[in-house]
Amino acid sequence: MNSVQSRLDAIIGECAELDGREKLELLLDFASRLPPLSTEQQARKASEDRRVHECQTPVFLWTETQNDASRLIAEVAPEAPTVMGFVAILTEAIEGRPPEEVLSLPDDILERMGLAEVLGILRTRGLRAIVGHVKRSIVRGMAGES
Repeated sequence: MNSVQSRLDAIIGECAELDGREKLELLLDFASRLPPLSTEQQARKASEDRRVHECQTPVFLWTETQNDASRLIAEVAPEAPTVMGFVAILTEAIEGRPPEEVLSLPDDILERMGLAEVLGILRTRGLRAIVGHVKRSIVRGMAGES
């Protein structure tokens, strides 16, 4: 399971057999895996605008690429564990993969996981905005922008 798509497919497959409550529990499990920001990232958060403004929940994202390996660093407000869980899924899917592969993140992840109807339209829009933000950030990184 090396590619972004195969990592997502495994999670989507796990979600497919769950009911709505169990899907939310799976998100909570993933949320517990999202590491806290380092001291360096906390300082950067104060000086850089990395918030996903389209999302009601305070979500801050950084994408980094080194030696053709991508990494997503994130902070999500603790009062939004489902959003945190979704971001943790993206973080695990992206970790160590080439930026070109990260750009292949499907726009319909939520639908494929069966989460769109469970989370509601506002949260779904915010989570889609997170995926878009990650892709735009990767494109900027590939172009040499910060």
